[in-house]
Amino acid sequence: MRLNRRLWLLVHGWLSLPIWLLFCFICLTGTLAVMSHEITWLANPEARALNPGDAPAKPIPELVEAVRREVPDAEIARVMTLEPYLITAIKFSSPDSPHNLAYVNQYTGAVQELGSGITFIEFMRSLHGWLLFPWQNSYSIGYYLVGAMSLVVLGALITGPVIYKRFWRALTQPRVRTDRGSRAFLGDLHRLGGVWSLWFLLVMGLTGLWYLTQGILWHNGISAWERPEPVALADVPKTDHQPPEHISVARALAAARQAHPGIEPTWVAFPEHNRGHFDVAGSGPGFLYDDFAYRAFISPWTGTVAQSRQPAGMGPMQTIAHIADPLHYGTLGGLWTKIVWFVFGLLLTGMSITGFLIWTRRTAVATRDVSKDRTRRGSEAGPTASMDLEDART
Repeated sequence: MRLNRRLWLLVHGWLSLPIWLLFCFICLTGTLAVMSHEITWLANPEARALNPGDAPAKPIPELVEAVRREVPDAEIARVMTLEPYLITAIKFSSPDSPHNLAYVNQYTGAVQELGSGITFIEFMRSLHGWLLFPWQNSYSIGYYLVGAMSLVVLGALITGPVIYKRFWRALTQPRVRTDRGSRAFLGDLHRLGGVWSLWFLLVMGLTGLWYLTQGILWHNGISAWERPEPVALADVPKTDHQPPEHISVARALAAARQAHPGIEPTWVAFPEHNRGHFDVAGSGPGFLYDDFAYRAFISPWTGTVAQSRQPAGMGPMQTIAHIADPLHYGTLGGLWTKIVWFVFGLLLTGMSITGFLIWTRRTAVATRDVSKDRTRRGSEAGPTASMDLEDART
């Protein structure tokens, strides 16, 4: 019976190996995703929005016109404003390429770079969010795998303090023993990091659990918000052999500001077809809310607001949907909170590594003990049993 228990413990340990590797990878990519804007600033000089003259940011319509002057046949898809020290990113299509990106300095109006494909920021968010698994039928296996790691985080949050007796002492009397061997050293590091990261584990676990729930809702055709109805056919102007012209982006922004006087637009999506809308989103007075909490969908033909959203009109599920990202990525307080999230993300990654090292050492000991026990049993049973044991091993 003792041998069977050891074998089951060994099997359990080996089966949990892929989970630990996946968990560590998700922790590391999430940590990098938190600082992806800053990493972009460091790695790519053309992504920096230098402002030597301390000029105010130019309005979005001027930045759009700068791209059109640079690429006359550009079809603008969306405008994304980032941190003040990063350029404004404008996505557009052209006859030569369907996916292009322009880096426009919002202070000088200069187009600093033209490129195609996805940015490092988008890549890191996608790698962390769904492991680059494809999306089909409103779900991604990778998204489910990442979301399921929230259960691991919450499980560690619950079981850690139970296993570590009087864990609160680590807050006032931290201990890392360097003279008791590697096993004691790794164990002290793991426990110390865990105690100081309890609040971070709670935030990551709850927001991750929301992402998992959200993925299940998407899979079943349920969304926090209903999209506005397409523009009525009667509002689409009729022309003779010429495509009708939309209202200007300046007029669409004015309509959004009228609906939300305090909005700071960070996202402007152009209509994808004749019955689509201008989609203007941004931040506002709400501290915890993301950059899509204030949003307006504007008819490209009449300039009327088809739908508007703001925190005051949100239900519980909609509120959670708009505060999850700032809490998960640490963007709620700007650069300083992102630095805090980055540090604790590294700490959580390190905890997963130390936990894995502790597990491997215990597994190695368990494997050795089981091997010795089997050898001893074979020796006690005599030569025949030993031969049978050797046959079983081969």
